[in-house]
Amino acid sequence: MPNTIIIGSGSYIPSRVIGRDYFLNSEFYTDEGEKIEKPTEEIISKFVEITEIENRRYVDNDTSNSRIGYEAAKIAIEDANIDGENLDYIIYASNFGEVGSNGVANFMPNMAARVKNHLGIKNRKCITYDMIFGCPGWVEAMILADNLIKAGVAKTILVIGSETLSRVTDPYDRNKMIFADGAGAVVVKSTEEENVGIISHNTICDNGPELEYLRNGVSINKDFDDQKLYIRMMGRKIYEYALKNVPVAIKETIDNAGLSIENIDKILIHQANAKMDYAMIDRLHKLYEVKEYDHAVSPMTIQEFGNSSVATIPTMFDLIIKGKMEGHTFKEKGHIVMTSVGAGMNINAIVYKFP
Repeated sequence: MPNTIIIGSGSYIPSRVIGRDYFLNSEFYTDEGEKIEKPTEEIISKFVEITEIENRRYVDNDTSNSRIGYEAAKIAIEDANIDGENLDYIIYASNFGEVGSNGVANFMPNMAARVKNHLGIKNRKCITYDMIFGCPGWVEAMILADNLIKAGVAKTILVIGSETLSRVTDPYDRNKMIFADGAGAVVVKSTEEENVGIISHNTICDNGPELEYLRNGVSINKDFDDQKLYIRMMGRKIYEYALKNVPVAIKETIDNAGLSIENIDKILIHQANAKMDYAMIDRLHKLYEVKEYDHAVSPMTIQEFGNSSVATIPTMFDLIIKGKMEGHTFKEKGHIVMTSVGAGMNINAIVYKFP
């Protein structure tokens, strides 16, 4: 059975830096629709203290999601040194598709098809799929790519994660300061080499009451009647759910690979909230009865890039493998984990071994 290895990567990080001062003129409301009377600067400072998000990146008004996905994809194809015409599949993960500057989502045509068009690929047998799976969408797209390769129906696949979340946030919600824009992509390829690439993966979908934890909804300001749907997030519920379930899911994935936490060089975890990420990594180590560990095992980008959802992990992978993330490298023939949690609620994880 063939294995799936990454042969190229790319990312697009918008140049527009949005700092805390950008939100000073905001009016914030509670989830119950009551205006928060605390000074805005105090609200922002508390937010930064909890999440550690000092800056985030936004695209310009005339830049589309498919365009930044294309930019990341183009770099990944060049890095892989392949002809795009030889791609069997393009899989594009996002939550809102080609959302315009007016905040309206658009999935027709689908995002993967748009990128294929931007790339100028003529191959009619290059199949274009979209993956809508919450923040874990890019990891799940990688799992789908691995399944397609192991099934023998594909040899080379482009996997993109791209989002413009700045366009779907409620102007009256404190959580708008979490979200950001960006794109990341990799090219994966079939190899006959044994025990390399994606050697284990795991997906969990809890779609009962958890369905309400992260969803679309109208503004929390009841007087702001624009009928648009924004990201609605039950932060405490998500935190409790993630802390209870994500470390266990990661451990299962590591165990299924026949490894232990000491064998894992890096954990690329979705950057949703620094406090939550620290807690999940700490609990993971406790499951292995490890009390002290090098915190560099889990790189962090959220402080400067914010939460770019599906783009987080492929962007981080691209930065590290190209030596652009200070203090972080991948070991030759080392093992890494890529893992995420998000709307659904969905959790997934991959153990990847470098060839």
